[in-house]
Amino acid sequence: MLHPIDPRQPPPPTAYCVPWVVTRDDRAHPVVMNASQEPVDFVRVFRDDVDARCVVDLWGQVLPTETVELCLCASDPDEAVVTIAWFRQSDGLEYVWRFVV
Repeated sequence: MLHPIDPRQPPPPTAYCVPWVVTRDDRAHPVVMNASQEPVDFVRVFRDDVDARCVVDLWGQVLPTETVELCLCASDPDEAVVTIAWFRQSDGLEYVWRFVV
């Protein structure tokens, strides 16, 4: 529900921008880059393969500007959905982001 803005209230915090940039030059091998200025921790990547198994890749810590290539050779690129989960060092919260190829 909408409510009036109280000018005496402090402004809400700035939204956290997803740190990932995906380069899809090769659909079977998208490259994921941490485009933020901070490292992200305990990074896990979930994807469904052709044989209906869920595959989990453990990347660990990904530093700023670091890139990781995914291999989706066993998947249909038109059906592939990739989910990335990670923790921020600054707040300790877990974040999840999904993308399609």
